[in-house]
Amino acid sequence: MSGHSKWATTKHQKAAKDAKRGKLFAKLIKNIEVAARTGGGDPGGNPTLYDAIQKAKKSSVPNENIDRAVKRGSGADGGGVDYETIMYEGYAPGGVALLVECLTDNRNRAAADVRVAFTRNGGSMADPGSVAYMFSRQGVVVVPKTDGLTEDDVLLAVLDAGAEEVNDLGEAFEIISPASDFVAVRKAVQEAGLDYDSAEAEFRPSVEIEVDVEGARRVLRLIEALEDSDDVQNVYANFDASDEVLAALGAED
Repeated sequence: MSGHSKWATTKHQKAAKDAKRGKLFAKLIKNIEVAARTGGGDPGGNPTLYDAIQKAKKSSVPNENIDRAVKRGSGADGGGVDYETIMYEGYAPGGVALLVECLTDNRNRAAADVRVAFTRNGGSMADPGSVAYMFSRQGVVVVPKTDGLTEDDVLLAVLDAGAEEVNDLGEAFEIISPASDFVAVRKAVQEAGLDYDSAEAEFRPSVEIEVDVEGARRVLRLIEALEDSDDVQNVYANFDASDEVLAALGAED
């Protein structure tokens, strides 16, 4: 298992914990609104909306909340808010690069929240472009393991759809593809009769920095501070950690 996959396992588990706490509800609803506004309120003809709805359902967002978000976003009820996507760049302690993706209706508030999180947690913001080049947009589909399902089974199901690799995360398989192909990969997963936890495009680092327990703890503290802002949708980092470091962090939860 690659180092990246070990960190991906931790992210996957963290997302599950956040979902149980209801921490993600507002952000998932916002994603649905924006997808509906951009591509229309019909999930059948709007793959971005379809995936946003599925992700919300996987996190137990009530159906009525989802329906209201689709109506607001598509303009069916005349409400809704105009959101814009803003990317901020910076460094965590130890030189770990961070990309912070915001979806906000108030650019000044988002910038202030991000700046405060960096400043209070030993990080620093960076000029546009100074960090982004270390990341590339890729499609990621996560398929939970079921009895008898192997990595080869998953690879066989998605190879012709554009998938580039399949990683074993322990409790799930992670399918990587070009960002432009992840909808096709998700459809291939469905056509193969497989369930999936999530399907989306995200930023993946091309170079990673190995951190020790204290380094990982400090980076995660900053990431959690950033994620506490309602305007921050995703935080991407280029750090990795050994099995021993991840085990030590897990013991602290």
